[in-house]
Amino acid sequence: MKNPHFTLTSLNLNGIRSATSKGLVRWLEVQRPDCICVQELKAQAGDVSGRLDALAGLAGHFHFAEKKGYSGVGIYSRHEPSDVIAGFGSPEFDAEGRWVELRFDTPARKLSIISSYFPSGSSSEERQEAKYRFLDAMEPHLLRLKAERDFILCGDLNIAHQPIDLKNWRGNQKNSGFLPEERAWMTKLLGGDARPALVDVYRRLHPETTDACYTWWSNRGQAWANNVGWRIDYHVATQALAELAQATSIYKDERFSDHAPITVEYGFGL
Repeated sequence: MKNPHFTLTSLNLNGIRSATSKGLVRWLEVQRPDCICVQELKAQAGDVSGRLDALAGLAGHFHFAEKKGYSGVGIYSRHEPSDVIAGFGSPEFDAEGRWVELRFDTPARKLSIISSYFPSGSSSEERQEAKYRFLDAMEPHLLRLKAERDFILCGDLNIAHQPIDLKNWRGNQKNSGFLPEERAWMTKLLGGDARPALVDVYRRLHPETTDACYTWWSNRGQAWANNVGWRIDYHVATQALAELAQATSIYKDERFSDHAPITVEYGFGL
């Protein structure tokens, strides 16, 4: 009997129309993931309907931002969910299209796959304050969810957790994405206190990788050519699912976006 497996990819698209014009669909046809969680659609329902609501045999489920050309998340799935939840209960950030959750519930198991796009604070102090409000709202939501069900949250979290997660960590300690408060939030979420931890799946499999771990490169200068990158795209899972993670890869042979897809193979089936 074939071992059960579940292949899950996450990718910040930096625009779904842009990414699909650069070969994303062809790559998905070859890779055949069970689900791909995508962020930063930069599109509305009318842009997607009839054109991009399915990719490579995967059916799409979305949470669009109210603002045109901004944010938005989706999950393309080979499997039919038992429920789809758009938004996580924050009026401010649900308007920005930052959370879509597919539930695959059976009598034996409650399972969620989530695509989330955390705000960036790099554009202004105002957006950094918004990012902190988002983190303040997200933490209790994730802890409540963890008490109810197993889940894997995929997404661009816009935080590099540790110095090994970015090339120039010394020079970025005062920059959004590597601020002490953001990193402390990640540490707490991943079990920095007495609570049972959520798990950074990539770091569970590769606890010391540096240059190979990056998933985002600035478009400024020669960041991509020189691999001056950041690891800001994650799979964050409950303990039971993290323990089923078998292998992970970051695909860099083609560029669909300024981010690279990160894929994890899990030892369970739907």
